[in-house]
Amino acid sequence: MAYNDFDKPHFFLNSNATSKAFTSPSGGGGAPKTIPKQDRPTHSAKLREDLATISTKLETLKREASDIALTMGIGIQAEFESFPDVDMAVESLANAIHGIELHNVKTVNKDDQLIEIATVFIPDGKLYSFEQKIVDYLNEKKNKNGEPLDNQKLLDSIRSIRTAAFSAIWSDDDSFLPEDKDKLVWWEVWVSTPRKSKESNNHYQAIISDFTLIANEVEVTVSQHKLRFPEHTIVQVKASQNQLTNNTLLLSRIAEIRAPKITAEFFDSASSEEQEQWSEDLLKRLYQPNTGDEPYVCIIDSGVNVEHPLLSPFANLSDQLTITDDDDPTDNLGHGTEMAGLAMWGDLTDVLGLTQIEVINHKLESVKTLNYSGDNKEKPLGIITSNAISEVEYNNPERSRVYSMSLSSGTGTNFGRPSSWSSALDSLSVDFLGEGAIPRLFTISAGNARITSMMDYPEYNFLQDIHDPAQAWNAITVGAYTKKVTLSESSDSRPLAPLGGLSPYSTTSLIWDRKNSPIKPEIVFEGGNMGKDALGCAGMNDLHLQTTYRDFSTRHFQCSHGTSAATALAARFTAQVKCKYPKLWPETIRALTVHSADWTDEMYSLASVKRTDKSTKKSDISNLLRIVGFGVPNLEKALNSASNSLSLVIQDELQPFIKTKGSELKTKDMHLHELPWPKEILQSLGGTNVELTITLSYFVEPNPSSRNILNKYSYASHQLRFDVKRPVESGADFQKRINKANRADKDDKPNSTEDSNWYIGIDNRHRGSIHKDIWRGSAVELSERGKIAIYPASGWWKTRQSHQRFNSKARYSLIISLSVPDVDVDIYTEIASKIAAMTTTPAAINIDT
Repeated sequence: MAYNDFDKPHFFLNSNATSKAFTSPSGGGGAPKTIPKQDRPTHSAKLREDLATISTKLETLKREASDIALTMGIGIQAEFESFPDVDMAVESLANAIHGIELHNVKTVNKDDQLIEIATVFIPDGKLYSFEQKIVDYLNEKKNKNGEPLDNQKLLDSIRSIRTAAFSAIWSDDDSFLPEDKDKLVWWEVWVSTPRKSKESNNHYQAIISDFTLIANEVEVTVSQHKLRFPEHTIVQVKASQNQLTNNTLLLSRIAEIRAPKITAEFFDSASSEEQEQWSEDLLKRLYQPNTGDEPYVCIIDSGVNVEHPLLSPFANLSDQLTITDDDDPTDNLGHGTEMAGLAMWGDLTDVLGLTQIEVINHKLESVKTLNYSGDNKEKPLGIITSNAISEVEYNNPERSRVYSMSLSSGTGTNFGRPSSWSSALDSLSVDFLGEGAIPRLFTISAGNARITSMMDYPEYNFLQDIHDPAQAWNAITVGAYTKKVTLSESSDSRPLAPLGGLSPYSTTSLIWDRKNSPIKPEIVFEGGNMGKDALGCAGMNDLHLQTTYRDFSTRHFQCSHGTSAATALAARFTAQVKCKYPKLWPETIRALTVHSADWTDEMYSLASVKRTDKSTKKSDISNLLRIVGFGVPNLEKALNSASNSLSLVIQDELQPFIKTKGSELKTKDMHLHELPWPKEILQSLGGTNVELTITLSYFVEPNPSSRNILNKYSYASHQLRFDVKRPVESGADFQKRINKANRADKDDKPNSTEDSNWYIGIDNRHRGSIHKDIWRGSAVELSERGKIAIYPASGWWKTRQSHQRFNSKARYSLIISLSVPDVDVDIYTEIASKIAAMTTTPAAINIDT
């Protein structure tokens, strides 16, 4: 028996979890920073003077707006600035009852000191709320029990209050500002449209109508295209920076201003000799099962010319769609056709000239989103993507598909912060507007490094920020590595990147804010290499991939490279998994893809470690994740198990939160999975080295804003965590350790045990909405790890009650793999027997093939 042959289907367990009431045992947050006490009389006088100035400005605004028929009334936006290196209690600035909204929070560096700036919208007549806070502060107000009600923590942290300026509302890097402040340009404007408990759509329409009326009054053009999120609506406006700066009335309605993202990330194609005969030979070797339920790879790009001989077997002319103004679905730019070839065939370099049969059971469709870079200046790119999805699904609603988008803004992500485009992708993935009816799987490109002839590889790539919208939590972001190291061209060049190393074209997330950003990219695929000689670096045909050319009347093939090419290969991979298991959720396809990935030996060196190191630092692995994600996916392992290396797949849902009597919101459910563990076999193996790999995947509903640094204003609707019973831990202590609700009282705490064998570690793995970790140890220790808990962490479903999402359920996919790589042992059959014994129904193993 070949124990390490991956020729067996995975185990698909029906929902086998026991649901438990859950309370987090963690206090969280750490020790608060000390806020220096101010002299109350002096400080309160200063703040009251600031409020008086704002009140005068508000009266001016009311006179300016007297001729505008506004529905929602007048208000003003105030800018609260903290003392240096002090955390301002910004959440205390909002007051829903009075309609006072916290719009924006940002930290700036002034003279090597960190200053916090919060912008707050204050309706007319509500300034007294802040005035009363100051009075209570000055009088050191206390309640009847002598406890302070004086707002000291908040007011002692505020250095000044003033009318909000453009600089406070601007949320992007200053490098994106136009050099000419009088030049008319398009801006991305975030208008606060918070949902109230019993709000009708008229409330939202009134806010947008008022904003448009004010903009028209000051001759600012407002695009008709709007992108709505739970608490913001994003529109694009055409104005000069000075126009925005000098219109306080308009600024009062704006939560944030950001630079609009214009697609520019297309890649030059290297020419190659026409090889018509190669195409004909390859087509003779093509076998299509055509079962009738094949998944489609939908290319969101510049169109696809599906009449190309190597693409026509997978698509008809009716599969070419477009949302461009000219209604022409064909690809004049060439990028979409380039991606299609890779998505269907993979790298043609690997298949041309062979003799074996090529089995392809997925198909192709295309939606053209643009003709050239910059033809979408009035539309948020999230709207363009959403319209593309609507076009595809309206025309063929019954199809199963995965989406591939190798477009990016060509600019970074501001340290991983969500944008309107990335948030739109997250919304489309989870199908927020459709209440989760049609969740979607996206593969998107990380974006290419800005190549220079003298780049210092790979350190140069470490500083190249992944491009917007690849920070999306729910999409699979694809970076690039390379195995292209063979040069046939006669030159003095050598490959720049080593075999299995980071592609020189790939970007990374090493410079991101790791506390608030997901791990990106999640995976890497082949993206090509560069050549290097005494004069510098350059792309070379030998080191690139080969794919289809848009105009097959002149030549059939062209070269391709970068994270675009890698993304098309990733889409092909996910389509192949979907072919094998057509009924799996998008979250599960994503989980299997990431779960199967591993790092090459060369990738370990990027973090200055080796695969065989026994004491690798968690910080080194954290850096490795930010460079190449979880590595290169393995199709064989994603599709199948082996006798000594198997995977259990679980799809389930739980309710993270609940609203109890009154207004209290708290966590609700934890799932405890009792697994069919081959305990006896593992114990018999004693000290043999084994691996346990766990991947948890789920989609979040996004709520983007610059307030997402605060727990109350979380970007994610919810988050989930996993934990595993430790070897010497009892089942009762395991539940007590992770679940306060299992403790009889505050003194009923579990016995402390160590668990240092996790490779990534709990501090690193719980980022974003897909979590993976690897436990390595002895077989006898693994034998005691047959219990896994899934439990909720916080999110805006819990903290933003007005949205009434606290009773929502969250789907999740859980993959658990056991591997005994160095021993010929059949644990697969043992687990199959245990699963059969777990149920009285015949369908103990539910496998979709």
